[in-house]
Amino acid sequence: MTATVPPTPSDPSITDPAGRVELPPGAVPTHSRFVNDDLLPVPLARRRWTTYNFCALWVGMAHNIPSWLLASGLVALGMDWKQAVFTIALANVIVLAPMLLTGHAGPKYGIPFPVMARASFGLRGANLPAMIRAGVACAWFGIQTWIGGQGIFVLLGKIFGGWAEASEVGGQPWTLWVCFVLFWALELAIIYRGMEALRRFENWAAPFVIVGALVLLVWIATKAGGLGPLLDQPSKLGWGADFWPVFFPSLMGMIAFWSTLSLNIPDFTRFGAGQRAQVWGQTLGLPTTMTLFALLSVFVTSGSQAVYGVAMWDPVALAGKTDNVFGLLFALVTVLVATISVNIAANVVSPAYDLANLAPRFITFRTGALITGVVGVVIMPWKLTETPELYIFTWLGLVGGLLGSVAGILIGDYWIVRRTALDLPGLYTPGSRYWYTSGWNLRAVVAFVVGGVLAVGGSHSAPGKGPFPEDGLIPFLKPLADYGWAVGLAASLVLYVALMAGRSASDRAAARLQ
Repeated sequence: MTATVPPTPSDPSITDPAGRVELPPGAVPTHSRFVNDDLLPVPLARRRWTTYNFCALWVGMAHNIPSWLLASGLVALGMDWKQAVFTIALANVIVLAPMLLTGHAGPKYGIPFPVMARASFGLRGANLPAMIRAGVACAWFGIQTWIGGQGIFVLLGKIFGGWAEASEVGGQPWTLWVCFVLFWALELAIIYRGMEALRRFENWAAPFVIVGALVLLVWIATKAGGLGPLLDQPSKLGWGADFWPVFFPSLMGMIAFWSTLSLNIPDFTRFGAGQRAQVWGQTLGLPTTMTLFALLSVFVTSGSQAVYGVAMWDPVALAGKTDNVFGLLFALVTVLVATISVNIAANVVSPAYDLANLAPRFITFRTGALITGVVGVVIMPWKLTETPELYIFTWLGLVGGLLGSVAGILIGDYWIVRRTALDLPGLYTPGSRYWYTSGWNLRAVVAFVVGGVLAVGGSHSAPGKGPFPEDGLIPFLKPLADYGWAVGLAASLVLYVALMAGRSASDRAAARLQ
């Protein structure tokens, strides 16, 4: 165990009775290239998000089309509704733990994720996890925006007709591109107004999306003749030898879905009124709403199998089965609100801060958000949702392994090495204790590389089902691939703490020789 690293006696930070820390004016040089207004700690007066705000944030983020695709995708893979809901509920209870651990630094210090990462990776080294997180977010932004644009295209096409027959541009009808661009512009317009606009949007979007999902359930249950046919669809896997090879990679995929937020949750909790607000808000918001939404989605998917003879795991395509204009318009608005509520919160806020951390003097939060929007389109990652195998096993598995490795380092540094005590001015000051070797903590880099290789080195795909070799990228690591997130988190945490313990011992030995 390493010794606690307390703030230096000259640390000018102000601590209130609740243990929240604030920088007084002039505590860090504003001309530093590691500082801008968006990266500085949120003043205590602006840390006012309540338990409801965090609950609403999670409800708005959980109730979206890709998370619907998670649950219904498990049914499409052969699980029954009980197996799918069990898998998702367990995954979200597990991922809640790192969410709360990394989220602690937000209300206490008012800092975003890339600034928190400076304590473990160094002032310059923090750009490594920040850019990984930003890249993942940009890809997710593209996925979500494309899905939202498709939803508008399908539903408006049912209302007006003829949209699908429009002339093609780039292999797609030009009307689909118009829907995509309009939806993209609407998202960026909302986030450009800042975090307070996001908070207000999430507050009303959350209950609206729940109502929309319940309406879809009532509709399919009516078509199926009651809830009975929805619950009678049997598992194709059973609970034996066929189930577990699907369960474990699916569990890691479900965890990986929110592993992105387990890193950058300080981007939101930094606005929290206190630890109680973020702990209760996340605990009440994440596992409960994801499990409820999983129930809704698997019931509806099972119902579609009972009604149409095939499990329809895309809610937009399912909603398009109705000929009721009012129903189509309601579904259209629900798709818009659901997709916007998660995309701007989960996939724009983080890279906006991450890109600002890369060049604080040139990139503000708003500039970072605009860059995210452009990169998310240029990447063109929408093909990742074409099949449940590619979406759950390949994309989410790979992302989960890498981000789990970063999470292990952040948690190990903040809770074990530093016991939650950070030198707040030092996070913005070159030459501070977080400068390490020219701004890089090489021990964190080593821990990340080792954890990442162990987590994703064995990535494999069934023939014709994905981009990896059947025997794995590194064959002897193939048995670990199905547990990528857990392997990456545990390996990087243990190795990082061990390396930092060695550093502390060498520092103490050097001090005795002086």
